[in-house]
Amino acid sequence: MEVKGSVALVTGANRGIGLAFTRALLARGAAKVYAGVRDPESVREPGVETLRLDVTDEDQIAAAAVAASDATIVINNAGIQAGPSLLEGSLEGARRELEVNYLGTWAVSRAFAPVLAAGGGGALVNMLSVASWRVSKRWPSYAASKAAEWSLTNALRVGLRPQGTLVVGVHVGFVDTDATVGLDVPKVPAAEVAAQTMDAISRDMPEVLVDEVSRRVRAALSGPVELLDPAP
Repeated sequence: MEVKGSVALVTGANRGIGLAFTRALLARGAAKVYAGVRDPESVREPGVETLRLDVTDEDQIAAAAVAASDATIVINNAGIQAGPSLLEGSLEGARRELEVNYLGTWAVSRAFAPVLAAGGGGALVNMLSVASWRVSKRWPSYAASKAAEWSLTNALRVGLRPQGTLVVGVHVGFVDTDATVGLDVPKVPAAEVAAQTMDAISRDMPEVLVDEVSRRVRAALSGPVELLDPAP
């Protein structure tokens, strides 16, 4: 579908990858971009319309679906990484990750499925991760939430196909955002994630493998499970 002239909603749009999505949509000629955020005062980007949207709040999701009833692209970007290591720490953070990353994405997708159908199908984009396929003892619950979100994305692709909705899953390794400032690892610019996602929407591609690590791990899914274990 065409990004130019589209009306888009981006969740978690005030910083990082979400902000990059917002800027890429505007740069490619989107007619309107809704920034769905928990705190509308945190949005400083010109040219967007802010919506108060906590993806764990059913009332706010329902209100957003009414306010953005003209949306033709929905990007589920909101997510957190708050869980414990494998053998230590409270499980409360893990529950929160599932609530936001998995159930929040599901709730927003449900609410906006009829909106996209009314607009002719449109596109639903879920911001996933290489962690959908590869685990870490440092962040096992984050990986579990992204694996669940990947499964949900595949289910949405099947379920929304009859209404003509393109469902896109975006996978990437570490991205250069505030969340990764303390990590000394190769990182992909957030703008690159957004650019490749815009290309995928324009070309009706269901999956985006942004970097080499996501392409390598995706290919390893057909091999022995040991190939999915990260380096020590």
